[in-house]
Amino acid sequence: MPKHVFEGLKAVGFVYAGVGTFVLRILALHGATVVRVESETRPDNVRTMAPYKDGIPGLNRSYYYNSPNTDKYDLALDMKHPRKDEVAKRLVEWADVLVENFTPGVIASWNLSYDEVKKINPSIIMISLSMQGQTGPARLQGGYGALLQSLVGYPLITGWPDGVPCVIDRSYPDYISPRYGAIAVIAALLHRRRTGKGQYIDVSEYEDAIQFEIPVILDWVVNHRMQTRMGNKCPYAAPHGAYRCKGDDRWCVIAVFTDPEWQTFCKVIGNPEWTKQAKFSTLLARKQNEDELNQLVEEWTISHTAEEVMNMMQQAGVKAGVVQTVEDVVEYDPQLKHRHFFWTLKHPECGETIHNRPNYVLSKTPSELRMPAPLLGEHTDYVCKELLQMPEDEYISLLLDNVFK
Repeated sequence: MPKHVFEGLKAVGFVYAGVGTFVLRILALHGATVVRVESETRPDNVRTMAPYKDGIPGLNRSYYYNSPNTDKYDLALDMKHPRKDEVAKRLVEWADVLVENFTPGVIASWNLSYDEVKKINPSIIMISLSMQGQTGPARLQGGYGALLQSLVGYPLITGWPDGVPCVIDRSYPDYISPRYGAIAVIAALLHRRRTGKGQYIDVSEYEDAIQFEIPVILDWVVNHRMQTRMGNKCPYAAPHGAYRCKGDDRWCVIAVFTDPEWQTFCKVIGNPEWTKQAKFSTLLARKQNEDELNQLVEEWTISHTAEEVMNMMQQAGVKAGVVQTVEDVVEYDPQLKHRHFFWTLKHPECGETIHNRPNYVLSKTPSELRMPAPLLGEHTDYVCKELLQMPEDEYISLLLDNVFK
């Protein structure tokens, strides 16, 4: 039995920024041999994004780049060089899967459209991940995560009612589409196993991101109600929010959905007189008086640490959780430590760095981090000579002609 589910699988990525990189990472973590094509003439923009190791900028020092790029070989290739096809065609011949995430039309301009690559390798599976898909009036619109989540409408429902729309982070949809993309690749691999034929996968990040807004869409379709920003409130729970606790910027989230949960909550906080008032006796009444309720709840939580609040609530069966800092998550969370969620790899420039494994564990073929993120062009020689079996004289000729740049 293979040690990893994708052992023996070969993938090449003509990718930039986030989404394609994450598809490759899923394959790599499960044993696939992955080659990422980059160029010194136009480095991946993520290499130029902070945070950097020790705050010192450098193309190999961005943790934003290094985190998702483990277990990949990196080949430097100038995609504008007239001889780049000599290398690109070899990569296509070698690969089982080709991943790309450029604006539609870019990959075709490099003679790497699916129609072209399947002439070279009829069994190849090619996946394109673009903003809005390969067809339609908006197919040529480029952009990044912040633009896409705005298009989907996330900012309209994120933030406070009296505030401006808020983006979730700079690239949130890039963490959604790779999951769908990887599933599609697996389906295509199963199809190829049965038929021997490859196929093309067209992924629209726009359509992927909409999946996380289905309840809001249904509310509009059924009720013609437009949901907007509501802060930490929930339409069917109260109290529901993050409450200040003892200490410097320490908080605990509490969520009470039913009247029995409310009675339990009241018991935990000692059944003060205000909990017996009619305006808090039902969920509907609590929702109508929610601002006052939240103030009263916080008057109790502020006298306890976040951990105390969480433990008291959870032990009684009320949903609650500490709002953890990054330090809490990385250094102190006992659950993550028990499950070995964080791994350490030694990077050539950044030294010991932590990485996360996937958020699932396969009992027979677990994922494994083997190599740190590559330096730009670090494996050009190895990929050409060992993986592609390129003759020495051809490699030297391309090298001297500055193709590997």
